[in-house]
Amino acid sequence: MKMGFLISHKNNERRRAILPENLAVVKNKDALFFEEGYGLSIGIEDEEYISAGVTMASREDILKCGILVDVKLGDADYLHLLDDGKILVGWAHAVQQIDFTSAVLNGGHTILAWEELDYRGKNLFYRNREVAGEAAVLHGFRYSNKMPYDAKVCILGNGQTAKGCLRILHGLGAKTVDVFPRKHEDLFREKMTEYDVVINCVMWDTNRTDRIIYRSDLCKFRKGTLIIDVSCDPYLEIETSHPTTIDDPVYEVDGVIHYAVDNTPAMFAGTVTKIISAVYKDFIDEIVTGKYSQTVIDSMVIEKGHILYENIRLFREKRGLFVK
Repeated sequence: MKMGFLISHKNNERRRAILPENLAVVKNKDALFFEEGYGLSIGIEDEEYISAGVTMASREDILKCGILVDVKLGDADYLHLLDDGKILVGWAHAVQQIDFTSAVLNGGHTILAWEELDYRGKNLFYRNREVAGEAAVLHGFRYSNKMPYDAKVCILGNGQTAKGCLRILHGLGAKTVDVFPRKHEDLFREKMTEYDVVINCVMWDTNRTDRIIYRSDLCKFRKGTLIIDVSCDPYLEIETSHPTTIDDPVYEVDGVIHYAVDNTPAMFAGTVTKIISAVYKDFIDEIVTGKYSQTVIDSMVIEKGHILYENIRLFREKRGLFVK
């Protein structure tokens, strides 16, 4: 089956799925088609992809491929143009991306979700998560009016994203950084108003109906407090949080500044594309041929328009949304 690589139209999304240098290990290069200009965002001309043995094509032709790869898949703006029954690959976040998932179900498509591409419990793109934290701190702190070494900071969560945040904070001299893992949520709520900057990196259970920060809490924070919401789950653990863009990254609610860019790694697209490419190159042949390993099978959250991942079903049923 033909695999097409699309350029994402999401604001400032410059990451790409594969580099020409990593195509050497791919056996089915004749099945790979790349949108014209695919690598320009990271300084790679079409000729480099052609020299690696793949074909460049128009976006219209790419959309005819049976398999479509889009780094920021959940923000796809082309689903209405597709024939039914495509295989869609990338970061989907199909629980929270309600409209996207509805279109996938209606179109009978299959999703191979990168956020579920794990090996022995560890996401294979874990370094992208670290860069998400690193980039969010570097970009978001501009709106705090303080340097990290002059701010009292806390981080909610202690996974890979939190690790990235800590790396940058410590590198910039931060002296007070408290980390609250999931089991310390109650302690966080007790102390959260003490900080200049609150960074959310928690992997939220989308079946929960409570919040970590409610809108009614915001009046307790000092005016100008900054929330950097790296997790970016719309209106879930932080009731007033919704995704923003790299071009327009912040908004204010009740005197509290919210930073919620949901594709922060795209600001360092060269670094992150190397990370993505080093992983995805090893899965291209099996996806093209349909001979899936267990790792790929486990990343399939929707198959031919039918929900496989139970959290998607539960989230949608609770909200009275279409399920299949």
